[in-house]
Amino acid sequence: MRVAVVGGTGTLGRATVLALEARGHDVRALARHAPHRVDLATGRGLHEALTGCDVVVDATNAVSVSRARTAAVLVDGTRRLIAAEQQASVTHHVGVSIVGCERVRAYGYYAVKAEQEVVVESSPVPWTLVRATQFHDLLGSVFAGAARARVLPGPGFPLQPVAVADVAAALADVVEAGPRRGRVTVAGPEVSDVAGLARQWVAATGTTALVVPLRVLGASGRALRAGALTCADPDVRGAVTFRTWLAAR
Repeated sequence: MRVAVVGGTGTLGRATVLALEARGHDVRALARHAPHRVDLATGRGLHEALTGCDVVVDATNAVSVSRARTAAVLVDGTRRLIAAEQQASVTHHVGVSIVGCERVRAYGYYAVKAEQEVVVESSPVPWTLVRATQFHDLLGSVFAGAARARVLPGPGFPLQPVAVADVAAALADVVEAGPRRGRVTVAGPEVSDVAGLARQWVAATGTTALVVPLRVLGASGRALRAGALTCADPDVRGAVTFRTWLAAR
């Protein structure tokens, strides 16, 4: 199959391109820069990039201090992408989202991802929505940033981090299986509270940062403590734990 991976130069996009190429698929990596330039915020380049493609995997990420700017890419941009897929006769749209995003809408990015899910699930192009838990890479980046102040926040809610490669493999499986018009959940092999994950990161990196307990307030805080960002029975359970990921770095 010819597969277009939108956001194909990002963390998940790169891994997905490699996973699909390893299975013999003809893959186009679409991004704001070469080789195939597209811009979801404007729609520029989409028609040309999608011509001849059978499947589109949307691994786009857009993080901004402005919720409106994030939504311009992830929500409005998804509408533009799906419209371009229709014109190009694409037969399967694979969206990527976050487990539990609809339960923590107080956080702007998660609220936008929940809006994006609605767009995907009303798509006229046959679709599958892959929802993943937090990436190991994301936690590592957050901890590294916080450690510069020598303090790591340790909120008392559980996470179930997953390896990017495990999510990429699941996306490749979904591409090959065809559209489900439903969701596929991918989660890590272990559930741990954030403080415990932070302590693992401290031990693995040798940093002197102190892990400090933190309570998240409000409805989103209650949802987080209830396990909103975890999944007890995922469709796909990753193999790589956070500790194993740290040891391999």
